Amino acid sequence: MPLILSLKPGERLILAGAVIKNGATVSHLQIENQVTILRQKDILTDSAADTPCKKLYLAIQLMYIGDGLTPELAKVYWDLARDVLEAAPSTNDLISQISAYIVALNFYPALKVAKKLISYEEELMQHATKSG
Repeated sequence: MPLILSLKPGERLILAGAVIKNGATVSHLQIENQVTILRQKDILTDSAADTPCKKLYLAIQLMYIGDGLTPELAKVYWDLARDVLEAAPSTNDLISQISAYIVALNFYPALKVAKKLISYEEELMQHATKSG
């Protein structure tokens, strides 16, 4: 079954490693095979990865759109995962879910859980700011 995407004017997406930017009008794409796709709302840039959990998301994103679980990205991921767990043990369930997806080479579901981790990180930071 094909995937149909509607792109807003100027919206970007990554499709099989290519960055595509839509023109001035709404466009509809029909993707007829299995390929990596990330919509603009799910793309995190290096400069926007300004927290440990966002950096973890970025590492997974690079696995998903790149060459998979390379030794370099594996080291980055596991180091960040360890650091996040040490700083916030309450992230254990989310990190465990993400790690299981990483080990199984299922990067897109890992990204979805990593988004939840980023939201949780934001909650923790807001709580710390209010308490401090």
